[in-house]
Amino acid sequence: MSTKQIFRVIFENQGEVFEVYARQIFQSELWGFIEVEEFVFGERSQLLVDPSEEKLKNAFDGVKRSYIPLNSIVRIDEVEKEGAAKVVDSKGNNVKPFPIPPAPHSV
Repeated sequence: MSTKQIFRVIFENQGEVFEVYARQIFQSELWGFIEVEEFVFGERSQLLVDPSEEKLKNAFDGVKRSYIPLNSIVRIDEVEKEGAAKVVDSKGNNVKPFPIPPAPHSV
């Protein structure tokens, strides 16, 4: 029985920390980006609706692939099952993007 991998991707975007789940992530051919594909969100049949998860569902609705800058990535985990996607305000948080060296210059 094969199980599909699920990744939790946490990244900072415009003063907010996004936590999303996806089936595929990999280094992009675009220098300095991670590609995230096949976003996974909870079932809509739940009785309680989380506004931050709904915000993410709407933001990524119809998105086939997302390119996230490496310096925005906080953490990537391979998890056993998806959780609730969420958005958290990063103000007052000590989350800092990892510094990335500048692109090499060709001479």
